[in-house]
Amino acid sequence: MKLKSFIDSIIHQDQDYLILNKWSGISTLSDRNDEKCLLDLAREHFADIQVCHRLDKHTSGLLVFAKNQASYRNLALQFQDRLVKKIYHALVEGRHAFKDKIIDLPILQGRRGHVRVSHASGKAAQTVVNTLKQFNAHSLVQCMPITGRTHQIRIHLSAVNAPIAGDADYGGHELFLSNIKRHYNQNKSAVERPLMSRAALHARSLRFKTVSQEDVEFEAEYPKDFRATLRQLEKVTSSSTSWY
Repeated sequence: MKLKSFIDSIIHQDQDYLILNKWSGISTLSDRNDEKCLLDLAREHFADIQVCHRLDKHTSGLLVFAKNQASYRNLALQFQDRLVKKIYHALVEGRHAFKDKIIDLPILQGRRGHVRVSHASGKAAQTVVNTLKQFNAHSLVQCMPITGRTHQIRIHLSAVNAPIAGDADYGGHELFLSNIKRHYNQNKSAVERPLMSRAALHARSLRFKTVSQEDVEFEAEYPKDFRATLRQLEKVTSSSTSWY
């Protein structure tokens, strides 16, 4: 994998924090299958930097790094007390009309990293979901996790019959142009590629308090693959419905 420029992905930095728009396909922390992780790249530029939370390898979007111990502790306590407001956008299968839907399902983590809903032994997990836009057979939804369990959004959406497009681990399917476009003519000698080669999940915005207790909020633009997929869905949808 060709590494993108870490510096070009920075959307904000000050004396305490560095905010990155993470690209998909790279782990936040060390992964034995990767030569580099984001923390490695960050420390090539800022020796003592620490990452404040994690995003899945194939999830894009906002990621916060702390430049010193005081700023790291400040944000760690806010995550611990559930004071950080995190918003994710996901493209899911099916037309859904979620409005402040609270998905309250306990999650149990398995040995290989996957999770499942378990009322008997899972840890409490809550996600608030709202529909942003409906397409012919998909919906763009906004997810606000109250808790921060591993793969929480992915398993919660799957549990309400709205698996994330491309998320094969939790019931999602790859999205091909031939699936959504009428009279699609494909070159018979070519192998069709999916519109997105990953789960369509993006960490859209983040709000927290700085060390000086100032409220700040940051937003990460959609990456190219996410934008292009939404554009194609817009083109083929006869009457897309925006909810917000």
